Amino acid sequence: MGRILVTGGAGYIGSVVTEQLIQAGHQVIVLDHLEQGHAEAISSEATQLYGDICDPMTHMRLGELFLSGVDLVIHMAAKTVVVESMKDPQSYFQTNVIGSVNLLNTMLRYGVKNIIFSSSAAVYGNPLTVPVEENHSLLPINVYGETKLMFEQVLNRYSKAYGMKFVVFRYFNAAGATKTVGENHNPETHLIPRILSAALNREKVQVYGTDYPTKDGSCVRDYVHVSDIAQAHLIAMENLNNRVYNIGTGVGFSILELIKATEKVTGRKIETRIAPARDGDPASLVSSIKRARTELGWEPKYSDITTILNDTYQWSLTHPFGYKKRE
Repeated sequence: MGRILVTGGAGYIGSVVTEQLIQAGHQVIVLDHLEQGHAEAISSEATQLYGDICDPMTHMRLGELFLSGVDLVIHMAAKTVVVESMKDPQSYFQTNVIGSVNLLNTMLRYGVKNIIFSSSAAVYGNPLTVPVEENHSLLPINVYGETKLMFEQVLNRYSKAYGMKFVVFRYFNAAGATKTVGENHNPETHLIPRILSAALNREKVQVYGTDYPTKDGSCVRDYVHVSDIAQAHLIAMENLNNRVYNIGTGVGFSILELIKATEKVTGRKIETRIAPARDGDPASLVSSIKRARTELGWEPKYSDITTILNDTYQWSLTHPFGYKKRE
């Protein structure tokens, strides 16, 4: 069993990855500055290290950690909101590119050369073909996607020059919940929690654009359960082969379809409000996961849309105020 650093391990996906790593017997250190993550989401069995990958003092502390022995870094720390990235590109390049390169440099300085990187389907931009395979052209249409692609390129160069071993995961839309971990962003930008919140609070859901070239005019996305995403990391740890893998399901749902499916799960009618399309949103993003299936033996087990919605709904019912107690 290994000693693993998870950057961004207090975040939604990171906390589930940490949970599964500990269940598998690994020792986990979580690095997070808790701007978007939640200390309450981190397993009590993990070691918590408060810090920011953009802060030189954090890298001094990481050096001490690496000296004591770290087998693998799972790098998930990032700024992730597409719309915000278009309005504030400086902070996205600073964190997602410069901070990440500084992390790599600190790893190299102390001889830590194994890394799994959380990338995004945003690197594909508006796909020319769907489902999207990993060898599709990489033409991101938003700053968030650009920063993820840049660091993928850095990883590839560092691998060739310095012998680093890596796996890159291009996530499609992470969704779902475990019994202890769910989505709790402030503000909440992810669609499924927003739809469920609207159902529970009898509010309208904002639908951004209904004139996309899709079956019903609303955006189509590929939703993959966060537990399946975490499992992919455990599999990849045993096979750091310098490859890139899509992590999705190969099935797409439009926003309007997702609203109807949520109505069935909750038994509540959900009203919509149509708003203009947002800058940087592609019409359709659906993955091909053939490479992950054939090379890693990974299979999404919990990612049918009913399971995703039901797990998220149950977490919402048991955590009505997220990770915070009612004041």
